[in-house]
Amino acid sequence: MSENHIKPMLPDIFTIPRDEKHPPMLLGGYCRHCNAHYFPKPRYCPRCLEPPELKEIGNAGIIHSLTVVRTKPPLGLPQPYSVGYVDLEKGSAGSGLRVFCLFDPESVDHLKIGQKVVLRVGPLGHDGRGDTRLRPYFKPVHENEEG
Repeated sequence: MSENHIKPMLPDIFTIPRDEKHPPMLLGGYCRHCNAHYFPKPRYCPRCLEPPELKEIGNAGIIHSLTVVRTKPPLGLPQPYSVGYVDLEKGSAGSGLRVFCLFDPESVDHLKIGQKVVLRVGPLGHDGRGDTRLRPYFKPVHENEEG
């Protein structure tokens, strides 16, 4: 099955990249009344209870914290796997939010706090019933790479 036919793990969490000019982006909520961003998008803004709009919130940032999990993973994730928090960049599409995320399974032993990372989307694990799902994860950016 090609990646084009694999379903996302959840709807409205990330965009699926069409090509190199349109990289994946995390999707979250934005409340115009409160000028506040959220990830994931809540049904209602927790501040004013207005429904937030779906908005791109970023795809690059810095590792704030992380851990490597070496026990049997859930949902067919690779073993070991790494999770943590990324501080998304501020600016154009960046919201500056701190988001909880998965990290690139191939980079588990090379991740460091303060390291620049970029969002990727790929087949990773399954949905609990054995069907492969697309998941967002952050991959380290090396000095010779552009996001």
